[in-house]
Amino acid sequence: MSIFTVAGTGSPGVTSLTVGLGLVWPRPVLVVEADPTGGSGILAGYFRGQVAHSGGLIELAMAQRQGLVADELPQQLLDIPGSQAKLLPGSRSHSQAASLVPLWPALLDALRDLDATGQDVLVDAGRLGLEGSPWPLLVGSDVTLLLTRSTLPALIAASSWAETLREATAATPTRLGLVVVGEGHPYSGREVAETLRLPLVATLPWDRRSAAVLSRGRGAFPRRSALRSSLDAAGAALRSFAASGQRRPLTPLQALLARPLPGAQVGGVR
Repeated sequence: MSIFTVAGTGSPGVTSLTVGLGLVWPRPVLVVEADPTGGSGILAGYFRGQVAHSGGLIELAMAQRQGLVADELPQQLLDIPGSQAKLLPGSRSHSQAASLVPLWPALLDALRDLDATGQDVLVDAGRLGLEGSPWPLLVGSDVTLLLTRSTLPALIAASSWAETLREATAATPTRLGLVVVGEGHPYSGREVAETLRLPLVATLPWDRRSAAVLSRGRGAFPRRSALRSSLDAAGAALRSFAASGQRRPLTPLQALLARPLPGAQVGGVR
């Protein structure tokens, strides 16, 4: 069992990647919508607002006050049809972001408890630097992926975050990796990886038509497309990347460093 967290700068397609990986994942997987922006982009996007589901992160945030996150987690999940994935929907409003901050460490512990079921976890952490950002998940996952496009503006935006994530995970077993969207426009994945000083895990094509299925539910996800093939390859590469660096248990000091100080919003705004 492994926890994979995906985050990006700007709008490189973090949610589309997370949903796409969930659809092609070969074993049970939990997709966690931890983007603090609110509005549940997956329920409104991939599900086109046609699935009634009132549960999600904010219910877990309330359960956290009683120390019941692990007990409540299964009650908040939604099946993603045609896959082995389940979804934990995100918050319903950006105004709930601050309420999520105390939840993140408890949610990480609850996700770790899924180890007994052999269930993997894919976390959509959204855009880096937002209020309520799931920092404990970013620095406490088995693998954290920085998603970026290959344009110069995207690389400039990603470079400082690559350095921030390196520093934040230096004392933890979390492995950092890179996923590049639109390789060759204009820079190759290798050039991007060298610039950001992160190992390249996967590249994805800029496939607007297939991506629209993932982000806005436009039609059925095609059985054959450049994006689907790339997602299959990316998932295999991601699992291999995680297996090549088996996670060691956190020491007490490492566990402390993975949790934000009271009143602090690491990597975001207060």
